[in-house]
Amino acid sequence: MIQRTAGRAARQMTPEEAAALVKSGDWLDYGATFNQPDAFDRALAARKAELHGVNIRNCLSMRPRAVLEADPGRAHFACYNWHFSGYDRKQHDAGLCHYIPCHLGEIPDYYRRFIERVDIAILKAAPMDAEGFFNLGPISLWHPAVIERATTLILEITPDMPAAVGTHVRVHHSQVDVVIEGDDTPMPELPNARATDVDRAVARLIAAEIEDGACLQVGIGGMPNAVTTLLLESGVKDLGVHTEMLNDGLIELYRAGRISGGRKAFDQGLLTYSFCLGSRASYDTLRGNDDFLCRPVDHTNLPDTIARNDRVVAINNTTQLDLQGQAASESAGHRHISGTGGQAQFVRGAYASKGGKSFICLASTYERHGQRRSRIVLDLTPGNVVTTPRSDQMFVVTEYGMVNLKGRSVPERAKAIIGLAHPDDREELARGARAKGLVPAHFL
Repeated sequence: MIQRTAGRAARQMTPEEAAALVKSGDWLDYGATFNQPDAFDRALAARKAELHGVNIRNCLSMRPRAVLEADPGRAHFACYNWHFSGYDRKQHDAGLCHYIPCHLGEIPDYYRRFIERVDIAILKAAPMDAEGFFNLGPISLWHPAVIERATTLILEITPDMPAAVGTHVRVHHSQVDVVIEGDDTPMPELPNARATDVDRAVARLIAAEIEDGACLQVGIGGMPNAVTTLLLESGVKDLGVHTEMLNDGLIELYRAGRISGGRKAFDQGLLTYSFCLGSRASYDTLRGNDDFLCRPVDHTNLPDTIARNDRVVAINNTTQLDLQGQAASESAGHRHISGTGGQAQFVRGAYASKGGKSFICLASTYERHGQRRSRIVLDLTPGNVVTTPRSDQMFVVTEYGMVNLKGRSVPERAKAIIGLAHPDDREELARGARAKGLVPAHFL
């Protein structure tokens, strides 16, 4: 159970009455993904003329935020975000949303040590059970720390929220200040993009490296999801899961009987995750299912915790890779796209695991304005943020192959990475590498 200083009994309010508690200059927390409030958000947006300087922290918005839609001039509300969804990215482009640099697994510590104010936290939850507990659903992340710090805690009750298993997703009614009734809007889903031929080529290379008993972490995206599909077709078995995000692919492996968790060093027999984002079928699978354990992100993502399991396999995407092995996974120049998330922490945790492997995967090219461009570059785009440093990089995979960069010199890295690029781009990359002194003239 989340521990918080108990106040008086929770008050039942309308969304409008709860939104009236907000004062100019307050710091609010909206939580993340499907825990973000909707009824409260609309009621707060309706008060915009009365308020100024209201600050809202959130993450991965799955629906438009009423406060931002109502305030295009940024005169009343400001939003600060831990990881962008597509919607958040558009708001950032419009100047309405700002990114907070972070390792996702450190965020609970930020709240406990560095963030000065959480005036009001507003989170969605399932209706109270017979034991007096509300359930935040299949998402823990840093919500326990937010609740600990909040001066006022408001829960917006939504009947569609599946009650998940995990101590830290349960909130006793005595810890809640205000309860409001939400609407019956279904939980937002994250559609899976259809795997491309490139996705499948990358997935085949990674899947061949996964052994019986491996412990999986799979990031968001078509390539990681394609790996789980190929594992369904292979004979690999007795897998474990210790991941930040639980996606449809991992749940399909569970349904197929490929995941036992029996070889994990802790949480044995359980699929450990910090949040789920996927289809309605996945949410239904998690409802009251004690094969799954929802943990805070400072448990799932800290490298020393990850490394306690043997044969950890971390599979994550990037969007640009330079010839020294730096992966830029969250920005396009100075334009922020997504976030650091847990990528760097799982790269480090997997490497430190006995027999562990970290894979950073990418397509060798992409299309822009009708032109093919290389994702493998001599120099990162100016302003691009390095998500995984060259010193942390282990396996890198494109549709043209896979290389392990650990222990390789700069010239060896450059040569190996050029071999992962599209054949039409290799000569230009080699010329650039020679010109910049990354490799001796005779090396390529």
